[in-house]
Amino acid sequence: MVKGKSVSEAIAELDFLAKRAGLPIKKLLMSAVSNAKNMGIDIENLFIKEFRVDKGLTMKRMMPAAMGTGHRINKRTSHLNILLAERVAAVKKSKKQSCRLSTESTESKALSGK
Repeated sequence: MVKGKSVSEAIAELDFLAKRAGLPIKKLLMSAVSNAKNMGIDIENLFIKEFRVDKGLTMKRMMPAAMGTGHRINKRTSHLNILLAERVAAVKKSKKQSCRLSTESTESKALSGK
């Protein structure tokens, strides 16, 4: 739902989400944005590149039942992973610049091989 959107659009969508998971996801997103801000990244250029929910720990509990028996209850948890990326505007290059860049990259490869 929020994958591929800018941070401001995702926050606006999570504010009006009717699901109970909206608030924890918004808190995670705000934390990631704060970390990016501390690293010196411009917030207006950030977007959500990847958002993944993985299986977490399952806590096993027992619920008392009739005639001295018990039923098992699994309390499942999950791991949220969010990856923010920065959009950069594409700059058109002339052929001379691209040739210069390619020669510089070959020189750096030659230097790293020593």
